[in-house]
Amino acid sequence: MADRGVDFSGIPKEVRDHLAELELELSEGDITQKGYEKKRAKLLGPFLPQITSVVLALPDIQQQVSSGPSSGEPSRDCSPASPEAPGPSSSSGGRRNRSGGTRDDRYRSDIHTEAVQAALAKHKEEKMALPMPTKRRSAFVQSPAEDCTPPDTSSASEDEGSLRRQAALSAVLAQSLQSPDYWINRSVQSSSSTSSSTSSTLSHGENKTPTSALADILASTRIENSVPPDVTSSTPERRLRVDLPPNAMPRGMPRGQSRTSMLDTTADGVPVNSRVSTKIQQLLNTLKRPKRPPLSDFFLDDSEEIVEVPQPDPNTPRPEGRQIIPVKGEPLGVVSNWPPALQAALARWGASQAKSPALTTLDVTGKPLYTLTYGKLWSRSLKLAYTLLNKLGTKNEPVLRPGDRVALVYPNTDPAMFWVAFYGCLLAEVIPVPIEVPLSRQDAGSLQIGFLLGSCGVGLALTSEICLKGLPKTPQGEIMQFKGWPRMKWVVTDTKYLTKPSKDWQPHIPTANTDTAYIEYKASKEGTVMGVAVSKIALLTHCQALTQACNYCEGETLVNVLDCKKDMGLWHGVLTSVMNRIHTITVPYAVMKACPMSWVQRVHIHKARVAVVKCRDLHWAMMAHRDQRDTNLSSIRMLIVADGANPWSVSSCDAFLNVFQSHGLKPEVICPCASSPEALTVAIRRPGARGTALPARAILSMGGLSHGVIRVNTEDKNSALTVQDVGHVMPGALMCIVKPDGPPQLCKTDEIGEIVLNSRAGGTLYYGLPGVTKNTFEVIPVNQAGAPIGDIPFTRTGLLGFVGPGSLVFVVGKNEGLLTVSGRRHNADDLVATALAVEPVKTVYRGRIAVFSVTVFYDERIVIVAEQRPDASEEDSFQWMSRVLQAIDSIHQVGLYCLALVPANTLPCYR
Repeated sequence: MADRGVDFSGIPKEVRDHLAELELELSEGDITQKGYEKKRAKLLGPFLPQITSVVLALPDIQQQVSSGPSSGEPSRDCSPASPEAPGPSSSSGGRRNRSGGTRDDRYRSDIHTEAVQAALAKHKEEKMALPMPTKRRSAFVQSPAEDCTPPDTSSASEDEGSLRRQAALSAVLAQSLQSPDYWINRSVQSSSSTSSSTSSTLSHGENKTPTSALADILASTRIENSVPPDVTSSTPERRLRVDLPPNAMPRGMPRGQSRTSMLDTTADGVPVNSRVSTKIQQLLNTLKRPKRPPLSDFFLDDSEEIVEVPQPDPNTPRPEGRQIIPVKGEPLGVVSNWPPALQAALARWGASQAKSPALTTLDVTGKPLYTLTYGKLWSRSLKLAYTLLNKLGTKNEPVLRPGDRVALVYPNTDPAMFWVAFYGCLLAEVIPVPIEVPLSRQDAGSLQIGFLLGSCGVGLALTSEICLKGLPKTPQGEIMQFKGWPRMKWVVTDTKYLTKPSKDWQPHIPTANTDTAYIEYKASKEGTVMGVAVSKIALLTHCQALTQACNYCEGETLVNVLDCKKDMGLWHGVLTSVMNRIHTITVPYAVMKACPMSWVQRVHIHKARVAVVKCRDLHWAMMAHRDQRDTNLSSIRMLIVADGANPWSVSSCDAFLNVFQSHGLKPEVICPCASSPEALTVAIRRPGARGTALPARAILSMGGLSHGVIRVNTEDKNSALTVQDVGHVMPGALMCIVKPDGPPQLCKTDEIGEIVLNSRAGGTLYYGLPGVTKNTFEVIPVNQAGAPIGDIPFTRTGLLGFVGPGSLVFVVGKNEGLLTVSGRRHNADDLVATALAVEPVKTVYRGRIAVFSVTVFYDERIVIVAEQRPDASEEDSFQWMSRVLQAIDSIHQVGLYCLALVPANTLPCYR
């Protein structure tokens, strides 16, 4: 390529090789001149804006070649992305404003906030180490040529001139090169004159012209690398090899002859001129290349070489107690009038108590909107069951058969339609799969829900007319195909679309057996959504166990603030309430956002006996109680805290009691509980008698918890965790504590482990996933000798805790939120609580923070990402981040690998 004054450094090597092949074809006559120019222009077209003409500064090169580096001048970096080089500053893009942020007060604790402030006070005298922003450097900004000085060499060996030539050559070639044809031609012309001066120094070239000086450097460097070891000096040194570009063709040579045929070497390494064919020379070079190592050599685990294995600390606390004994719950009583199945209970109340209220829904303002009686619930469920089995498809080819899975897509604001759909499926003996309403095709949880529907084999969805109108549609008016979902048929279950069954048709209500009754979805740590299958006998047994533990009675009023499609909201507010003919008042989340005191008002107006809430609802009501001073909560006999397993729930419970105790709330009615999608309800605190003392709380050391042992905190109160019990094991259940890692070995009495449960009132499997089912639902605990303690299977709950005095169950975290760093366990909830205790009101949103870990050198490292408020200044944000780093280091004795703030509405969430 005879292009003078063109720098090809910006063109990839593959393109240059292709250009060389084109020239070879042109020289051998395989391609015409016109075709060569056309293909060459096509190859160089995308790179023409990047090619710039560079004029070789001959006086500067001559000065660098002749003088060389001075011994007293320090070496300077001449990389293009030098830190001293100015780079374009990155400007932050505009963030989307959001009217209000979701408040998350699960981790609010005045005691922990005080501890965090005390820990930060230790750093008050020290200078605040703020994390400084990192500015981007442009990869195209280069330092001037005169600032690039070769490294200084202090050795005075006889090859000092050779080293200087190589260093000067590297500096010259890296900054400004003339045309490849020019310096190749000069090196060729001067090869004969430089062969006798291989050991000369750069000072010998002072009287030469700049072009000849450059040619001397090139030629002498090439020849020095070609001389065998016995010719050069015995001093070991690293030789610089200058390989000419494959697409460079010297002028004055035949086009078919390449540089390799011109500078061939003999067996002794002496360069000679020859007429060897280019293809033969390329074949010889290929044979000289070392063989590629086998594929297995690329996967050698060198962790022992690059990672220092930490030695065990002899002062690490270790469990010292005896092996735990499985804890049994109270026997499950047998009541003579209990129905043989939940559908039979609905049939009984629908016939004998038709006018008794079953469900009351509220509007956005918190006022009653609609009341569904047991008679209407029974009749509408019967119509839906008849329609599903007889009116979809034909008689010979029905769309649904008993045992098929059906998705229930209903919003939380319409609980009455969900009740009818759920019990209609039970009467038709089809398996309901309640899911969330998809908001858009690109919804964050759409793909995961699609995996659930696919694994369960769902092909039909039930919904209401209002919900169907709100779903995203195609321009043709059809329901959009959601990402990851199977093909779905949509059926509207409003009353006007249902068919009244004939007089001779009656639903089949068998006695509860091991067939699947419904499937409840569960999101794993990796984001995968799986379906937990609950059998009919487990459904009935769970309702009976909750009735016995909570002492439910017929005709009571229950206020449910939770989602009625899953967890405690489904178990208490939909299933157990129908079994005991309880009047349920559902308060949707949208009503709670508009009126946080709405559930307290419903308790006061309806004299409710039971309320099912979360810590969030307690805190919101406590903050808004000033507007309602005439409330009376003396009618409540049981206030069930659904997320009582969260160790930070104790602060919300105490604060709510302090505010509403003057309004008739009794301390013994607060009943935290622990549950999981796999084992359903694990433990719940029974309501105590009036005036009885509350159970004692455990004040544990976070340092001991990080090592998996139970130690009462007696030294630093800042690193203490106050935990409340979640009551006793459910009736008819058997509970063990096993090690969370490795084989399910029983823990010791002072050791933290995972709670496993054996009960008829639990999930049976992950539907459609037999491999994952075995590891979760078929666990056989073993003793210290490795022998099984029995042949009955246990179910992993995912809860980490221990059994305290009086067989009380304490939960300190979840297995999904466990982060193991350097052999120590840290709970994600604890880290979130510490970060939120550093007063993030002006910096981040409380409910939009994520804590996870990444693997670095075969170990986990903690990462915290929080959404930054749009009006937060950079200085305040850096101040908050610095204080969070200090607080976590002081309280948890662990460093963060990354603490990042992202714009608002950028963290993906799954409802």
